[in-house]
Amino acid sequence: MAKDTFFRKKGTINAGGKLIDLSTPKVMGILNITPDSFYAGSRVESVNHALQKAAKMLAEGADILDIGAYSSRPGAQDISEQEEADRLLPVVATIAQNHPDAILSVDTFRAKIAEAGIKAGAHIINDISGGQLDNDMFSTVAKLQVPYILMHMKGTPQNMTQMAKYEDIFPELIDYFAERINQLIQLGVKDVIIDPGFGFAKLQKHSYALLNRMQELDIFQLPILAGVSRKRMIYNVLGVNPNEALNGTTVLNTVALMKGASILRVHDVKEAVEAVKLTQALIDIDR
Repeated sequence: MAKDTFFRKKGTINAGGKLIDLSTPKVMGILNITPDSFYAGSRVESVNHALQKAAKMLAEGADILDIGAYSSRPGAQDISEQEEADRLLPVVATIAQNHPDAILSVDTFRAKIAEAGIKAGAHIINDISGGQLDNDMFSTVAKLQVPYILMHMKGTPQNMTQMAKYEDIFPELIDYFAERINQLIQLGVKDVIIDPGFGFAKLQKHSYALLNRMQELDIFQLPILAGVSRKRMIYNVLGVNPNEALNGTTVLNTVALMKGASILRVHDVKEAVEAVKLTQALIDIDR
């Protein structure tokens, strides 16, 4: 059987013609081109500021940069497609021009924005809605033949908190991914990464239940992205705020790595890279 199929866990993804080896977990740095993301330290105010932050993250060891212009925090303000494009596309193009070897991801649930982002120089589409908020997303990904990050969420950023109701969250997650992965396979999409969506339409107890059982998502034999960085599930437990949640983030990133995460999506690249190195050293002892 071929090494990289949906029947054996994929160890690589093809991003921009580059084969990314996920046998060692990768770090995705977050660049938010928004005025209202929940963690102020992730916000960038201009193209030049974004370029500076991108350079810093790449120097610290980021393997991927995830660029978003639509805040997805609970209750975030909805913005028009045009405003999202005006924020996002100049930043993607500038970073791609100045760092031609960097792997870039566009964080959007809108198919037209995703396609424009790829044309501007990005290589991966990261969709918080798993195709639910734009019926053209899956066909667009298939047409572009780029890696697609499929996240679990219910509702929208504006109402997802009210949607955090589950009899048993894990079977629901499995059904959600199974249905959408099948749709993507039928369309010919080759590289899918799954993201449990920590904090998206999930209470704290739901997010911890998912993290505790995350290794069970290996049933899909696909790479798993974990995005817990500085989230409410950390700072609420510790009684701090997002600015004080770096240590907690590193703890849960380490747990996610031990549970099989292939990609860590983070605000703080240096610390995540160190978590990967130390966790790999521990895992390599048994090889």
